[in-house]
Amino acid sequence: MEQLDLLVLRSARDWASEGHRMLLATVVRTWGSSPRPPGALMALREDGRTVGSVSGGCIEDDLVARYTRLEGGAGMPVGRPERLRYGVSADEAHRFGLPCGGTLELVLEFQPELNVLIDLVARLERGELVRRCLSLSDGQVTLTQGTVDAALYCDDDRLETPLGPGYRLLLIGAGALAEYVATMALFNGFEVTICDPRPEQRASWGLASVRWQSGMPDDAVVAFGADSRSAVVALTHDPRLDDLALLAALESPAFYVGAIGSRRNDRSRRERLTLHFGATPTTLKRLRGPIGLYIGSRTPAEIAVSVMAEILAVKNEVSLPIAWSVAQAKDNAEAIGVRRLASV
Repeated sequence: MEQLDLLVLRSARDWASEGHRMLLATVVRTWGSSPRPPGALMALREDGRTVGSVSGGCIEDDLVARYTRLEGGAGMPVGRPERLRYGVSADEAHRFGLPCGGTLELVLEFQPELNVLIDLVARLERGELVRRCLSLSDGQVTLTQGTVDAALYCDDDRLETPLGPGYRLLLIGAGALAEYVATMALFNGFEVTICDPRPEQRASWGLASVRWQSGMPDDAVVAFGADSRSAVVALTHDPRLDDLALLAALESPAFYVGAIGSRRNDRSRRERLTLHFGATPTTLKRLRGPIGLYIGSRTPAEIAVSVMAEILAVKNEVSLPIAWSVAQAKDNAEAIGVRRLASV
C-alpha cells in the first residue's frame, strides 16, 4: 500500500465526517501500459476536489465531468458501485492519455460509510494489515485481517483490496548519505526508520518524517521486524555497527539487504561474516554490495540516486544486467585501462 493511498482514505474519512458527498475510485485491472497499478485509489468530492490518482490526469478530469456539477455534469450519484473501463479503443486511449494502448478498469463506490472509513484508517495507522471487501451488489464493506503479499481480487460480485503497511526502509547510520537516501525513499512512498547509536550523528540529522530505532543496529533490525516489503541498508562503514545488523537482516524476509563500501570493503565484509559468524555462501548471496547501480556517482546525492534506483529495481522485480553493478562496471573500466596501457 502506498502512502498516497492512506492519504486518500484519510481524506475520504474527513470529507464524509464533514458531510460532503463523494466517491472512492479503485483501479481493479490494467492491460498493457497503464499509469497506475491495481489497488491505486482516488477520492473525488462533489465540488471537484480530488486526492490520489488513477491515471496521468485525463481520466481524473473525465470523472470530475461525469460525477460533479462542474462542466455541466450530473452531480454525485448514490447507489450501488459502478465499473468503468477506459482505453478500450485507440481513440479512447489517445483521449485519456493512456500510453501504448493501455486500458484500465475502475470500481467506483459512492458515499462510503463513515464508520467503516474511521475504523479502516485507525487500523492502518496502527500498522495493521487489512483486507477490505466491497460488495458490488449493494456497496456494503467488511474489514478483515489481511496477510502479507495478498493480491487484489475482483469478480462480478465483490472487490477485495489488501491494505496495510507499505514498503519500509531501515537505514543503519545517520550520516549525510543516509539523509539523501531517506529523502528519496520518502519521495517514493517508503516509510523510513533510522538507527544510529552515535549521539553526534543523530544530533546533526536534519530530515523530518522518519522514525528512529534505539539501541544497537542488530537489535534494531530485530525490532524493525522486516518482512517481504522491507529493505535494510547499512551505511556506517563501521563493521562494529554494520556486520551484526546485516546478519540479522539476511535472516529476515527483507527483499533487499545491502551495505555501502568499495569492492575491497565488500570482500572484507564477506570474509568477516564467513570467518567469524559462520555465514554461508547461500546467505551471502542475498547481500548486495557494493550497493547501487553504476552511474559514475561521486557525491552523496548521486550515490543516493544510485542506491535508490537499485532498491526500486529489486522491489519491482526488474532483472538487472550484471554490467550495471558497481563492482562489474569498475572491473570493466580497470580492464579497459590495462589494455590501453598495454597497447601504448
